[in-house]
Amino acid sequence: MPEEIINESAEIQPKTKKQQKAEKKALKKQRKLEKRMEKCNKKKLHLLFPANKKGKHVMKRLNFMRIIFYPIHSFFYPFKMYGPHKIGKGACIYVGNHYCIWDVFYPAHTTWEGIHFLAKDSLMYKPVIGRWARKLGVIAANRDGSDVRTLMNAMKVLKNGEKISLFPEGTRNKVSDREFLPFRGGAALLAIKTKTPIVPFVICNRPRVFRRTHVVFGDPITLDEYYDRKLTQEDYDKADEKLKNRLYELREQHEQYLSAKKSKKKKK
Repeated sequence: MPEEIINESAEIQPKTKKQQKAEKKALKKQRKLEKRMEKCNKKKLHLLFPANKKGKHVMKRLNFMRIIFYPIHSFFYPFKMYGPHKIGKGACIYVGNHYCIWDVFYPAHTTWEGIHFLAKDSLMYKPVIGRWARKLGVIAANRDGSDVRTLMNAMKVLKNGEKISLFPEGTRNKVSDREFLPFRGGAALLAIKTKTPIVPFVICNRPRVFRRTHVVFGDPITLDEYYDRKLTQEDYDKADEKLKNRLYELREQHEQYLSAKKSKKKKK
């Protein structure tokens, strides 16, 4: 029998019951997800939160989570924050590096105002977490940053005077404790288009159970040198690189501060 006929007969082998069962299960799961996505997309997102008499945009659900999870977070993952007083009232964009799921709480601990977090769009379609995320005003985002709807929603929030928090790395950094993952575009574009200050923050060491994490918040940055200009993609890339370098600077300055503090103690 020729070799070609043997190869063709090998390819046409019927699927096993186990393979058929796995395919049916995957197809059922996909249909269920599509139905949930369709249902969620029909619902109106709870995107904007009006300001109160003091001019603050308050999210009651987020405040509830702050009260519940703050002691849990600080017990299992103790942390010390430097410079949280620098965050004022009104719109700003928190930009920081990303190690674990608890990182979202660092910006949340700096203010009692509401914060809209950017999260991967698949999170919005999960049965329980997705419902909470939508109620909290979470903005769904594609990881490649190509979703125009994400940018439009984020701009609406900022123009309403509210805060946004995002991690430009796009996902948790499981690769290095020193080097950040490549920054995805979006943070600088939002800041420039809406003329909103950016609050850079850096998580200096990877959070570990019962080990203190140092989180440094820098002075707000305004990218005003890019305002009211026709910009190219290269300009936005340079602005994002500027933000990345600022995070490295904050960490380096903090390490120098700790080193100097340690030297003083030794001299005494």
